[in-house]
Amino acid sequence: MGFHRILIANRGEVAVRVARACDAMGIVPVFAASEADRAAPYLRGREVVVLGPGRAAQSYLDPERVVQAAVQARCSALHPGWGFLSENPLLATLCTQHGVTFIGPPPHVTSMMGSKTKAKAAMRAAGLEVIPGSDGVLAGVDEAKRVAERVGFPVLFKAENGGGGRGMRIARSAGEVEQAYAEAQAEARAAFGGDRVYLEKLIEGGRHVEIQVFADRYGNAVHFGERDCTVQRNHQKLIEESPSPALTNDQRRSVCEAAARAAARIGYVGAGTMEMLYDHGVLRFMEMNCRLQVEHTVSEERSGADLVKAQLDVAAGKPLPWKQSDLPLSGHAIECRINAEDPANNFAPAPGTVTTWRPPSGEGIRVDTHVEAGYVVPPFYDSLLAKVIVKGRDRNDAIDRMIAALRAFDVQGVPTTIPMQIAILQSAAFRAGDYDTRTIPGWPPTA
Repeated sequence: MGFHRILIANRGEVAVRVARACDAMGIVPVFAASEADRAAPYLRGREVVVLGPGRAAQSYLDPERVVQAAVQARCSALHPGWGFLSENPLLATLCTQHGVTFIGPPPHVTSMMGSKTKAKAAMRAAGLEVIPGSDGVLAGVDEAKRVAERVGFPVLFKAENGGGGRGMRIARSAGEVEQAYAEAQAEARAAFGGDRVYLEKLIEGGRHVEIQVFADRYGNAVHFGERDCTVQRNHQKLIEESPSPALTNDQRRSVCEAAARAAARIGYVGAGTMEMLYDHGVLRFMEMNCRLQVEHTVSEERSGADLVKAQLDVAAGKPLPWKQSDLPLSGHAIECRINAEDPANNFAPAPGTVTTWRPPSGEGIRVDTHVEAGYVVPPFYDSLLAKVIVKGRDRNDAIDRMIAALRAFDVQGVPTTIPMQIAILQSAAFRAGDYDTRTIPGWPPTA
């Protein structure tokens, strides 16, 4: 079984990346686009179905519209990309009801992993360490107080179906529990439509490490090593790399093998990511992302695999094309996200027109983008313009290549995060791997 036409239910760099895999496999990519994106340069000469107005809620985030677009365009499969509806089990269910193959895990797996407490229970049963906390959703503030005292302060209240740093509040003492719990509930209601909240021990000074796994419908699963995503701002990743400078070879081998076993055990299908927190020598499971991540590129560079092509093959019923022994990982890869934001002005979004666009090129440099000169950055979506990925012989070589690539990147018309990323990469703390999630190495710059 194979696909002839696939609807790409996403936009920008994501849509371009998926289309590249479709083109290479002889599959016709059909683009779903909002009215705000209809004139984007990456859609020129492509088959496009317009979903609706620019606001995501009326276009990319409307599962009914998205599936109807696939049916209208006579597509036998739908790729949700990453972000938007990629982890929404309703989209996968609607696809099945309309005879469209959803390129991703089964809806019941997505639902289980979408519940942070169910996900933790499943991973604990599969042999992974998890962050200490409540056994499930908190029944009320009295239970919150009891669990907080048992786990020990500080604690973190988190929305059951949250993400992106929303629906989270910290309590550092018993006197702060009631307010933190109420605020987490209120933000969860506003952001996710429900006020179910659970509690975790707040681990400060940890490293954010994630593991790329891939599984097929026949019970086979592999991993592509780990990525370090510790350099963040407000839970939004800025720089990702593989392998992590924080882990030993024994640690990475143990946790990566456990993550692949866990994926197979829960019946996972396709590409997924186990998000872990490295705490004083122990890797603890936080959540599973049931999709490719923005930073899957660094895993591709180290393995030589095309993970999007593999998604399409596995969704079409083919077994995994690799065994773990077929996946030797080499070198060191780093990705920088280039956003239309002003780091010097509290990272203010900067929609506008890109007047000059000259990305870097050369050995060991990859640029994934949907932008060219004249591109108008719309105000409705995240501000990602491009991802710059480099591969080096080792970490120091990769850092040097990335600094050179960013210095060569000529972008005019909108401010970008490039100056900040150069400052981070040039800092002694980043070079030494001496940082955690509480700080951004080298930023803000010292006078």
